[in-house]
Amino acid sequence: MVAENFDRTLRALARRTPFQLFTVELMSGGRIEVDHPEALVFRGGLAVYISPNGVPTLFDHHCVSRLIGESDKADKAS
Repeated sequence: MVAENFDRTLRALARRTPFQLFTVELMSGGRIEVDHPEALVFRGGLAVYISPNGVPTLFDHHCVSRLIGESDKADKAS
């Protein structure tokens, strides 16, 4: 994923009002469920997610296959 698209899409997902859970799908197949807008910090194609128990997960635009919003999941389930 291109760094600019990564930042722009994360920003759009994190700023939705009201906030909605979204998923970061990694190239490895792993997934990060972003459950709070302040649990994520990103800039320049690099991001850190802090889980509810305080564990940080670092990821960048190179290792993300896609970003999935709740509306994307609903569309796929239909």
